Amino acid sequence: MASELDEKLATFLRKKRGKTTYAAFSRKIGLPASTIFRLEQCQQSITLGRLQTVLDRLRCTLDDIFG
Repeated sequence: MASELDEKLATFLRKKRGKTTYAAFSRKIGLPASTIFRLEQCQQSITLGRLQTVLDRLRCTLDDIFG
């Protein structure tokens, strides 16, 4: 069962990716396409290090994701 935080991250990633392919979005944020897919499906949680990479690459903050 996915946590509320996993679901918020999943929604954020889906919104940011939009119609971009997983491969292109993968290059942009520095995570494997398979990881992005699993995060969007709430099948995997993210580590703090990877979350920091996403934040840096998308130039956003924790507030942008988790409110």
